[in-house]
Amino acid sequence: MNIFKTLATEFNVTEEQVEKTVALIDEGNTIPFISRYRKEVTGGLDDTTLRELNDRLNYLRNLEERREQISGIIEEQGKLTPEITHALNNAKTLVELEDIYRPYKPKRTTRASIARAKGLEPLAQYIMEQRDSYEPTIEEYAEEFISTEEGKEVPDAKAALQGASDIIAEDISNDAELRKSLREFTVRNGSLTSKGTTDEPSVYDNYYEFSEPIKKLKGHRVLAINRGEKEDFLKVAVTLPEEDGIAQIVSRVVTNKQSPALPRLMETITDAYDRLLFPAIEREVRTALLDDACEGALKVFAENLRNLLLVSPLKGKTVLGYDPGYGHGCKLAVVDKTGKVLDTAVIYPFRSKGRDNEDDLRRSATVVLRLINKCGVDVISIGNGTASRESEKFIAERVIRDPSCPKGVKYTIVSEAGASVYSASKLAAEEFPDFDVMQRSAVSIARRLQDPLAELVKIEPKAIGVGQYQHDMKQNRLNEALGGVVEDCVNAVGVDVNTASYSLLAYVSGINSTAAKNIVKYREENGEFKTRRSILKVPKIGEKAFTQCAGFLRIPGGRDVLDNTGVHPESYAVAEDLLKRFGFSLEDVRAGSLPLLRFKAEKYGTSKLAKELGCGEPTLLDIIGELEKPGRDIRDDAPAPVLSSDVLDIEDLKEGMQLKGTVRNVTDFGCFVDIGVHHDGLLHISEMSDRYIKHPSELFKTGDVIDVIIKGVDLKKHRISLTRKGMK
Repeated sequence: MNIFKTLATEFNVTEEQVEKTVALIDEGNTIPFISRYRKEVTGGLDDTTLRELNDRLNYLRNLEERREQISGIIEEQGKLTPEITHALNNAKTLVELEDIYRPYKPKRTTRASIARAKGLEPLAQYIMEQRDSYEPTIEEYAEEFISTEEGKEVPDAKAALQGASDIIAEDISNDAELRKSLREFTVRNGSLTSKGTTDEPSVYDNYYEFSEPIKKLKGHRVLAINRGEKEDFLKVAVTLPEEDGIAQIVSRVVTNKQSPALPRLMETITDAYDRLLFPAIEREVRTALLDDACEGALKVFAENLRNLLLVSPLKGKTVLGYDPGYGHGCKLAVVDKTGKVLDTAVIYPFRSKGRDNEDDLRRSATVVLRLINKCGVDVISIGNGTASRESEKFIAERVIRDPSCPKGVKYTIVSEAGASVYSASKLAAEEFPDFDVMQRSAVSIARRLQDPLAELVKIEPKAIGVGQYQHDMKQNRLNEALGGVVEDCVNAVGVDVNTASYSLLAYVSGINSTAAKNIVKYREENGEFKTRRSILKVPKIGEKAFTQCAGFLRIPGGRDVLDNTGVHPESYAVAEDLLKRFGFSLEDVRAGSLPLLRFKAEKYGTSKLAKELGCGEPTLLDIIGELEKPGRDIRDDAPAPVLSSDVLDIEDLKEGMQLKGTVRNVTDFGCFVDIGVHHDGLLHISEMSDRYIKHPSELFKTGDVIDVIIKGVDLKKHRISLTRKGMK
């Protein structure tokens, strides 16, 4: 297999592009670096495409390695034929390779292997000849295999015939082409069915009597059914009419329908299908369904995570983080505009669920108001966990409406997902050794509003809560993919090397956890970095690592204004030459006064200009963009968080009411939208638009602020259904 040619076809690029891109990957360059600073080499492939190409590259290389292993093993057995070699070379998947290898694997003891040991293979071959007539008859020939030899006992002709049938059944089940054909037939014509193991209501009610053609199954259904099976609520099976499955075998195995061997052969085929083939095919089909569903869910999760990490930060605001709770109280933490903790407190407005105590509410409001006035709080960030609903009402009615509360103070509900994971982590203990777990959580809730990216990188990506069925996926694959998303986001935004935590720095291209900690330690001991190149003084940061990371590190207010841009140091000379050509200087960059740079460059001709400057045109255009807006944060273009000053209750919702909400999660079947009533509403895919939508991500992403209409409210189940039909 020509891997480069295969990848070029699959990704619709040239073989040369693939070859050069793979060379960059093999040299140890990171995906963010390749995507951002080697566009001329890759043809402008973005980081998502590069990661997909890298994943596929690894699969194809593993496929080639396994192909060679199998070929070598069969050759050692002296059984490698041109036909087998041809089959191996044409196998496109690992499953197909394993099908071919199946007859040559070291055998465990089976009914067929026992029969072979007894010398019954000639009888099996005699039956499979499927003659027009047999002389001697099959039964007469079987008597010749009766034996009393120790270890090879065949007591009678019936036992001999059974052993021969076992050999034929195993040979049928080991036929690679037949397995492939039956597997594909099952996918096209079979169904996945599930039945409830109990009559008790559960979240799996919809699957207690369920059947759907495999070819129509949605990934989220597969994951839900698998989880229901795992939790013993469902019994699941792949179903296919037996006569249809057997017909697939007959068409390949039976060569003479007039042969006296046919009745016996049909019995053997049925046994092979029921005992060996279909159970294996069922496992393989379900594994493939799970793999496909996981990959689909992973893409949705990755996109949700990407959008969540790139949510617009609430810059320049002092935030009061509020971690709600009942008996153990609500923990408060005020952080200033830079994320520094100014003060903490604990209040007990709700000592038990469902019981309000006027004195508790009054005392708690006094504490919150004191913190607001003392620290100049602008926004209150309330976690959406236990007692969130009561806390929102308390803040809106008892705090913001209080005459002593400064005008303009607002609140917002923030996802707590992962906050408890962070607060109990070693990192949180290092950051706040004197705080208890809930105080750390309150700090995290405040900071994730100020800068979601900087705070959420401290949390294991799968714990952030914007996926579906993430705990049912292959965890290594999940961690690898989500880690890549975080890395891409961190590098797309850029990192202030003088303020970033080591958790954030560790995601920068070319910087590992050890190097990140060394950077933090170095600046603590030596003060702020003044230039990018001074990073080279940090232990474990060599020239190669510097090349990978330099373009993604920012030094606001440093000696060289280019150090606060996405211009890579290798292109500084190009940037300075560009400025001089059109009468600008680095001071103009610092002052943000380059309004005509792009116009002048385009008028001159960017292709011609790039050649004269000795760089590629994509690099030149990127440099112009960075010079125009030094220190620009790409997240500033995202919708700002929705802030509130009053509370809305689920009982206040009426059918037809139009509200503004924030998309919290996107799944295969719809979006969950926070409309400010604690319980997210579901905007089902069928209600998103008047036109057909294949997937919710076509229209919406996590963090989007959208208008929705209340379609229905189920107060008992706390379910809110939303629609956008009829809206422009």
